[in-house]
Amino acid sequence: MTLFLTGSPTRFGEPSFTEDNGFLAEVKAALAAVTRPDCLPRVLLVSAAPDDKGFTASVKKGMSECIHKSGIKTAEIVMLERKNAAQAPELVQRAHWVILCGGHVPTQNKFIHEIGLKDLLKGYRGVVMGCSAGSMNCADDVYSHPENPGEASDPNYRRWLKGLGLTDIQLVPHFEQVCYAKVDGLRLFEDIAYPDSWGHRFYTFRDGGYVMKKEGFPAELRGEAFEITRGAMRRICEENQSYSFMNLVFISPHFPQTYWHFCAGAKANGVNVLGIADTDYWNLPQELRSSLSDYYQVHSLENYDEIYRAVAWFAHKWGKIDWIESNNEYWLEQDARLRTDFNVNTGIKSDSVAAIRNKSEMKKYYAYGKIPTARQIKCSEGLLKVQAFVKKTGYPVIAKPDSGMGASGTFKFHSDEELKAWFKEHEHDYKYFVLEEFITGLLVSYDAIYDSKGEPIFENNTIFPTPIMEIVHGNLETCYWTNQTVPAKLAAIGRRTVKAFGIRSRFVHLEFFQLDRDRTGLGKKGDYVGLEVNMRPPGGYTPDMMNFAHSTDVFQIWADMVAFDEVRKPMGEQYYCAYAGRRDGKAYKHSHQDIWDRYGSAICMAERVPAALADDLCDFAFMARFKEKKEIQPFFDFVTEQ
Repeated sequence: MTLFLTGSPTRFGEPSFTEDNGFLAEVKAALAAVTRPDCLPRVLLVSAAPDDKGFTASVKKGMSECIHKSGIKTAEIVMLERKNAAQAPELVQRAHWVILCGGHVPTQNKFIHEIGLKDLLKGYRGVVMGCSAGSMNCADDVYSHPENPGEASDPNYRRWLKGLGLTDIQLVPHFEQVCYAKVDGLRLFEDIAYPDSWGHRFYTFRDGGYVMKKEGFPAELRGEAFEITRGAMRRICEENQSYSFMNLVFISPHFPQTYWHFCAGAKANGVNVLGIADTDYWNLPQELRSSLSDYYQVHSLENYDEIYRAVAWFAHKWGKIDWIESNNEYWLEQDARLRTDFNVNTGIKSDSVAAIRNKSEMKKYYAYGKIPTARQIKCSEGLLKVQAFVKKTGYPVIAKPDSGMGASGTFKFHSDEELKAWFKEHEHDYKYFVLEEFITGLLVSYDAIYDSKGEPIFENNTIFPTPIMEIVHGNLETCYWTNQTVPAKLAAIGRRTVKAFGIRSRFVHLEFFQLDRDRTGLGKKGDYVGLEVNMRPPGGYTPDMMNFAHSTDVFQIWADMVAFDEVRKPMGEQYYCAYAGRRDGKAYKHSHQDIWDRYGSAICMAERVPAALADDLCDFAFMARFKEKKEIQPFFDFVTEQ
């Protein structure tokens, strides 16, 4: 079902559906999706005054003319009213488009219950459109504000009714008409709706604005609109803009420190961003606090029961949770478990998390996509079988945690003696490791944001000249760069990998080796070999580097994917962005001021790295962007020279 909620589908005085905010185009597209090319839609109007023949006839005539003047041809237009109420099941079943007409909310509400319309619309695959009272009655709990004389002063008037349950959005339609309206001497907004809004949220917008809800996606409001809650009104959307009725639970939004940008991007799209972290609210950065709609502090993010209660509280207060995300590999399994427990279908659940969490499981999907990877064995097979494996691959070999991230816990062996010693030293935990043949080549990443159809809406390539494992173990300087473009061969294998793993609606960071020589069974020099799949953005400052390299905002692109399933942020001029890190305790030839003096016009960011990231990224970082690739290495040399 595609649901449209309007005050009126026309602007005041217009004879046809408005084209503003894309309304007419969206209606036509929704109808085309439920009819064959050779089939005109059958329209069913639902009266708001089923016993008033004159009013009902007038509404049918006006709506029919409006539909046809909008360029929508129909097979039939039928009005569901008292005289044909017994035929409601048949009429609903044959209709492609059900329109709930405007009028008196309680009168229409009584009629839709009499004909059992709520049950008749269960499983309905067509288009439903509400107009004024019809939109209000689409809600589960209908806010039926007083409208006619005597209703505001009547103590028995019911302001809350049960509706069709097609949405939880409660509307006060016709903003431009009711903002100054009075009922029984009371102002409709200030004296009636505002007091009623405590514990509720009402939405109001001008005629021509609308809410659209497509199956499988959160509702989206388009056009100038206002939210009324807690006794006050605020503007939430401008003309020709969108606002998403979505609840996003973001786990640990304060770390890494740049992740508040994800929250800010989502909040800008109208998403309710609900944060969970283990620090006091007032310890959060101001930028993050202003990006959160609500916050729940837990004692420990490791305690699943606490996190579960936090999400449950949000669901109770804000309604159904649409997204649960941390964009952090450390919380990958916990995120999946929460999605499973709260039936959130916009991400990976527990039954499939192993495929992208465990390196041994990844091999199966690489094989499915015919993506070459290094040979591997589980260390749980035991020392003898591991030694037999190494006889086939030769030394060196790499041992790393089957489930884990980063370079910590990774070991490189050059002989049987080193391998035996490691097994003995790790007899308590070697079963949690895998062993792989060591492949020489250039470490590169394919970073991308994918929509719900499995199509990339943003792609990036980053180059790591020195593997992170060597940087960490050797206490070396971190130097890497983001490319201007993604090589065609890398884009092809990256997309094939995404398809093999069934990735949708995610930011991904896929690691590959680009072979430095021909290797039997893997490929020719320059080919790419799959290394690791990460269902998250690249770590550290790489998202910022992408922004600098592509003159864009990947945080906003991700937020647009979450809210609208499309890219709305363009890219500008393309650069190379280089990262050069320095470590405390080392004597460097050039001071920070020297670096600024030489590269000041190119430097995009220079700051101290959080201690938790310093092993991988050093203690202080300089990021600069260049038009020419040849400028990168001199920058690295100047910053790191000792």
